[in-house]
Amino acid sequence: MDIKSDWKNIRKHFSKSFKSSLHVSIASVDAENNPTVTPIGSLFLNDGQTGFYFEKYPTKLPVNVNSNSNICVLGVNSSKWFWLKSLFKEEFSSTPAIKLYGTLGEKRKSTEDENRALVRRMRSTNTLKGHAYLWGKMDSVREITFTRAEKINLGKMTTKL
Repeated sequence: MDIKSDWKNIRKHFSKSFKSSLHVSIASVDAENNPTVTPIGSLFLNDGQTGFYFEKYPTKLPVNVNSNSNICVLGVNSSKWFWLKSLFKEEFSSTPAIKLYGTLGEKRKSTEDENRALVRRMRSTNTLKGHAYLWGKMDSVREITFTRAEKINLGKMTTKL
């Protein structure tokens, strides 16, 4: 999978992944080379193989970036309908999961456009009690530059993709 020529499709996949899972998983490595995975519900992919996430709750990523800024982001389309249809047909109509490899950048104050994107994404939960707690006062983002993309291989069910 070519990260530049396939970027539009990668962004579509991650949008579907978020809609079905409400998060992506970001793997990082600490100073002792121990891996860890952090669920992130606020990853946004920009044009040009970059992205950002709101950094309010993660505790490991901000520490791990000091010794190793390399990460891997996993986005899985967890839609039950997508999986049931694929299992029935014995093939996937689109990639079920993609890994993005990249590096974490600086933490910085979020822009108005980034804040609007978060509000748009989370608007379906804004009447629920936990919405303000989880999504309120999100004002810091961490930038990500992606260098490589990889489709997940699930044998003959993904050979046509």
